[in-house]
Amino acid sequence: MGKNEILEQALHLKANDRFLLIEELLKSLDNPDENINKIWEEEANKRVDSYKKGNLETVTEKDFFDYEY
Repeated sequence: MGKNEILEQALHLKANDRFLLIEELLKSLDNPDENINKIWEEEANKRVDSYKKGNLETVTEKDFFDYEY
């Protein structure tokens, strides 16, 4: 069965069933790369450490949201 036939059948499903199908298809695309996750974990830890040591310039929440980009 080709993609067009699958799509045609899927379009005849009830809305809730189409939603569940889409959800499962999207989940199947989410294959995390453990190497990238490790790199981001290390970067996040560096940033937290820098913050705790006072090595980062910070702004208040108000200043952040008031800033005109």
